[in-house]
Amino acid sequence: MRLSLRTCLKRSHSWLSPAFLALSGLTLFAPHGHAQPTYPACQPPLPDEYLVLVPTATGAAQDEIRRLIPGAIETTVCNYVNETVTRLGGFGRANQAQEWAQYVNSQAGIVAFVVGPAGVAATPSPFPVGPSPGVYNPQPLENGYAVLVDFFSNPQVAGELWQILRTDIGLVSYGQRPYLLAGWSRQQNQANQILQTLSDRGFFATVVDSGNVILLDDAVRLD
Repeated sequence: MRLSLRTCLKRSHSWLSPAFLALSGLTLFAPHGHAQPTYPACQPPLPDEYLVLVPTATGAAQDEIRRLIPGAIETTVCNYVNETVTRLGGFGRANQAQEWAQYVNSQAGIVAFVVGPAGVAATPSPFPVGPSPGVYNPQPLENGYAVLVDFFSNPQVAGELWQILRTDIGLVSYGQRPYLLAGWSRQQNQANQILQTLSDRGFFATVVDSGNVILLDDAVRLD
């Protein structure tokens, strides 16, 4: 069953190392090789608890979140899906957690995610929290080249891409934000052709090593 882009974004909770966007040309890079501190695995929410997870790969980002969040809110740095996050816990209602996720996003410019008792996650505004039945099962892409498009939290971009490419548009996680997957190929020149087509039309697209990309949904519903 296909999921709408809004629903997929509600479930999105995987991210990798920071991404570098390019307006045109091939962009290939490897993750940073600097050693990172080891943090314990994040504790799941209690049956009546909602969490806010904030990607904070650096000490500076962690300090910024600590300055923003009052001491009354439980704050822990931990490891979630192989990424360092700051876990904000103790929220009893989804809308309360969502408000704090939006606050973090507006103040720190970081996309924070709300995780409910059943493990369902949501991104902040403009995508509202809501029930998302079903199993969320993110998977890494096969080795090759992925063409990613930054859609700046505007779901309509997926429809615009479909109008040009006439192929399914996926949703992936790369860096600290979700991206649209406009194409994938084992051949670099084929990925470059898609990139050139989209760059010529003003999309913020880039080509990356697909081994560093997590597939959230292979065909978002365009609505």
